[in-house]
Amino acid sequence: MVQYDAIVIGSGLGGLASAILLAKEGLKVLVLEKNNQLGGNLQTFSRQKTLFDTGVHYIGGLDKGQNLYRYFKYLGIYDGLELSRMDADGFDMISFDGDPNQYPHAQGYENFVRQLLPYFPDEEEALRSYCARMQEVCASFPLYNLESEGSYDPEVLGINTRDYLDSLTANEKLKAVLAGSSYLYAGIAAKTPFYVHALSVNSYIESAWRVVKGGSQITRQIVKELKKYDVTLLKHCEVTDFIFEGEEMTGVRTRSGEAYTGKLFISNIDLKATLDLAGCFRKAFTNRIRLLEPVVAAFSLYVVFKPGCFKYENRNFYHMRNESSVWSAQFYDEATWPQSYMASMSLKNPGDVYAESMTFMTYMRFEEVRPWADTVNTAACKTDRGADYEVFKQERTERFLAEIEKKFPGIRECIKGVYASTPLSYRDYIGGENGNMYGYVKDSNRPMLTFISPKSQVKNLYFTGQSVNMHGILGVTIGAVATCSEILGKKYLLDKINREI
Repeated sequence: MVQYDAIVIGSGLGGLASAILLAKEGLKVLVLEKNNQLGGNLQTFSRQKTLFDTGVHYIGGLDKGQNLYRYFKYLGIYDGLELSRMDADGFDMISFDGDPNQYPHAQGYENFVRQLLPYFPDEEEALRSYCARMQEVCASFPLYNLESEGSYDPEVLGINTRDYLDSLTANEKLKAVLAGSSYLYAGIAAKTPFYVHALSVNSYIESAWRVVKGGSQITRQIVKELKKYDVTLLKHCEVTDFIFEGEEMTGVRTRSGEAYTGKLFISNIDLKATLDLAGCFRKAFTNRIRLLEPVVAAFSLYVVFKPGCFKYENRNFYHMRNESSVWSAQFYDEATWPQSYMASMSLKNPGDVYAESMTFMTYMRFEEVRPWADTVNTAACKTDRGADYEVFKQERTERFLAEIEKKFPGIRECIKGVYASTPLSYRDYIGGENGNMYGYVKDSNRPMLTFISPKSQVKNLYFTGQSVNMHGILGVTIGAVATCSEILGKKYLLDKINREI
């Protein structure tokens, strides 16, 4: 039996990036993935010969010298990516029912202020204070800035986003506009720390990009790199057991009964799922993880347009029923769903005038699909969830489209086909508890609760992925570096990254 130096469980970006970082150090690495497709949230799928992203709609921080650019360069994947810069004067547009304006989030902090000033001419001081504070907070996170020295400031971790915006200005519309892309982190008024807002939004203000032809392109580039280092990638290999000798982990067993042995292990699957597999963590830690609240899930529509019908705009849209929907949308009731949504277009070919497709995402709590929670439906495991489920999806699709048409009049006439996914789809393909979008809720009232060390209580088992610290492409990439820093040494790894890029 082959013994590996490192076995990575789950092939989301955090796991794949960890595999590259270790393989570059000469370790013999195995990656095990339960599904048919590698990449976690980088996965894509096709409907009517049209490609859709599961989770990657745009990426920030990829201009030369910026943080994700530097990490991707070291991972060896940047040069192979096909990217398209989004509208510099409004990569995100924030809008509200009954308000004819669209409020831009622009690239570059000076431009960010300049583009919003015409709508808020009396708020320049607030806008400049906001931009300065965003950059200050981001500067206090060492790995975000590829620094090995430094630690988190507890005072920064405890700042609440809504409270900070309330202290900044009394203008309710401006506060809603600044928090308008809170869908990026599923903001909760009483809980979301300002650092989560800042780390999520800052990289897009620095530079915002579309990944041409889908996020799976990132996976393909990573796989090319992994093959250079002879990393073994196995799909349809769901890990169902951790194998121990005494207190040390020695291997894993998959659903098919195959066993794989290794010296160290990185779990890139959900934290609670990892607890279930290990079954040996101290009670205090186990209780702490069990109490973590999963972020809300999503209901998504994937629209295929008739050719030459719907004009393309090189930006995303965040639309809300009103200013309070920025924070209240995930706490809807039957009568008020959906209160807000995010929309993103795509082209068939660069330079096209008309959009090929569009994705719309809104919040949906898992309790809505609980009647079908015992069903599983993936490419590798086909199951019919039943007629009631299809009726539910169709009814929600019609309600969502009715809201969308308020913002985009006449859009239905341009639709060739529309497809829907629910929290069950995200749960089955991505593996997060209740199909959550971004791991576990961060709470400014208890900021250290969700800061999970990538080094576990088992000496050769490590954690990575969005359920550990930050989510998103940048967040899980940084998380992979944090995980591998525990194995290789933080100063050693960061010095090497900074030296080689």
